[in-house]
Amino acid sequence: MAKACFSRWQVLVGLLLACVGAVQAAEPAPPAASGLTEARWLRAPRLYGRITANELGLVINTADPYSVTIGEYYAKRRGIPAEQILRVQLPMRASLTPEEFAVLDQTLRSHMPENVNGLALAWVQPYAVGCNSLTSALGLGLQPDLCANTCAATRTSPYTSYFGARPWLVIGLRPTMQLAARSVPAAMAMIERGIAADHRLADVVPEAAVAYLAATPDAARNVRERLFPPAGPVPGAPGFEVVRVKSDALPPMRRTLIYQTGLARVPAPLGGEWLPGALADHLTSFGGQLDRPVGEGQMNILDWIDAGATASYGTVSEPCNHLQKFPHPQRLLQAYAQGVSALEAYWHSVAWPAQGVFVGEPLAAPFAPVPMP
Repeated sequence: MAKACFSRWQVLVGLLLACVGAVQAAEPAPPAASGLTEARWLRAPRLYGRITANELGLVINTADPYSVTIGEYYAKRRGIPAEQILRVQLPMRASLTPEEFAVLDQTLRSHMPENVNGLALAWVQPYAVGCNSLTSALGLGLQPDLCANTCAATRTSPYTSYFGARPWLVIGLRPTMQLAARSVPAAMAMIERGIAADHRLADVVPEAAVAYLAATPDAARNVRERLFPPAGPVPGAPGFEVVRVKSDALPPMRRTLIYQTGLARVPAPLGGEWLPGALADHLTSFGGQLDRPVGEGQMNILDWIDAGATASYGTVSEPCNHLQKFPHPQRLLQAYAQGVSALEAYWHSVAWPAQGVFVGEPLAAPFAPVPMP
């Protein structure tokens, strides 16, 4: 039986944290690239705690050899408690039916202990439920009405205005990420990058790390440029800086921790030197269709994993270019720099995640404080 180990006081504190401050999740920042408003940093909410292996649930598809191998490897490398591992049988295809999803969702809810506040799915397919992504359907709830008009506004995620590390207990939401890569060796390498990232940038004199934010001539996909912060140091994160670049004039990329752009296909090679724990994504319509072959149509976000990133995000159905459906550059940088995991930073940055699939090693946390001995 699941055991809730949180006091009434902790629940009340969590509820207060969910209500304090204004993240402006559904509202984009003032246009910084238009010349009318100078780029500036938004006020960052203070985040508390971090989801670790002791609060992460792991789901393995026993019908998928990749899933079994990677799930067992991840459980061992990250030390996921046995009672937080669920083995299921799922079809190996891109999308689940609503009925198949309902069975999976209910199985998870009945199996996972109450202390599980995030989920890792150890497979590549399935990644969708109709026009919804599977990670968001499990985390936020299925939104079947969206399929009538995938360009419409979707439900705002309450996670964007929750600042603690107990979202399941407080707001009934478990942020979810897929341990997805194109092969078992690629997935193992991604996991090792996530592990190597932990606490790496938390030293008093940390390694240099760079967030490259690329403007592009693709007007429809360049809408996030208005959200870019000013170039220079990231507030409160020594050694971490923002470099604003043009996609047609990329400098040699070094010490890359964040890379965001807006193109249907990013020219290879995808960046240069990647730090462990690097996050990278591009704003386009179908980057989250994880079964899309290499080089066919729009770029698959698994290309970022192949290149050396540790996590990414993309949409599984046509979202149009709503800013709220993609990672907010400042929210992503600010959350990650506060020491939370890749899973939490990405979920904090997307206001309308219904169509977006989160992939990568969820527990990577380069800015997390070094544990006390």
